[in-house]
Amino acid sequence: MELRHLRYFLVVAEEGQFTRAASRLAMQQPPLSQQIRLLEEEIGFDLFERLPRGVVLTEAGKAFAQDAQRIIEGLQHAVERAARIARGELGTISIGLTSSASFHPLTTEAIREFRRLHPDVGIDLIELNAAEVNERLAGGLVHVAFLRKPVERPPSLSFDVLEEEPMVVVLPEDHALLRRRRGRQSDIALRELADEPFIFVRRPGSPGMYADILTACREAGFSPNVVREVPRMLSGIKLVSTGLGVTLVPASMQRYNQAGVVYRRLKMPHALTAPITLSFPTTQQNGAASRFVEFVQQHFRQGKAVS
Repeated sequence: MELRHLRYFLVVAEEGQFTRAASRLAMQQPPLSQQIRLLEEEIGFDLFERLPRGVVLTEAGKAFAQDAQRIIEGLQHAVERAARIARGELGTISIGLTSSASFHPLTTEAIREFRRLHPDVGIDLIELNAAEVNERLAGGLVHVAFLRKPVERPPSLSFDVLEEEPMVVVLPEDHALLRRRRGRQSDIALRELADEPFIFVRRPGSPGMYADILTACREAGFSPNVVREVPRMLSGIKLVSTGLGVTLVPASMQRYNQAGVVYRRLKMPHALTAPITLSFPTTQQNGAASRFVEFVQQHFRQGKAVS
């Protein structure tokens, strides 16, 4: 039995006549009558009672028509649902976020606006470090990720820098540099931190930013004294509040209102910046994820606001 046989049968049942049904199906009447007869032979009972001026459904035919209609409607629903998934209007996106990227307003606004425009797309958020992003993307465990700097740039993945933001130094609130400035909001030169104990995010978790900070310090004339390495920037800020050292974080991390710390900008020429990078497979199999990438690139690259 083929689906076309069910469609033929339902049209004949609606029209009550083979001639009108054949016209509606754009076929000749004899082949249509033959197809219905073959269907009846296959299932083993008559669907129609043949009358001089048409046909009527048998009792078995009436029951068969109800189920056949549900099958056709179910198939149409399946096609429409699959088409919506292919267009990215339906489905689920797994989004990876590094801890510092999640604090940038761009990422939260992008996800919020996309959900508003596409309420039928589910979103799962997974916290990662930069070292985990490529592995998860390549393995299909996440479909797209927001991070700072990628560890590597394999050809199977794409990386789109959406925005650069300045880095700031995080100091204990009673630090000598702050006391000398008597609370003024002046910038701090990187070389002024030459004798400070530094707290960094572990190199394996964020090697790109780790390397950038080391390079900037060397250009400022010193090698930083790294006394602690932590898994997340938030952990570093917490340690700064205890007086164990200083750290450098993207400016948006100031949204984390940790008591006992003060944030200050860095003076040029050794000011550091941190990118917000959108990462995704170059060949994307998830339609909703493709739509999300296009949305972010159109509305949020280089700080462009949603229109």
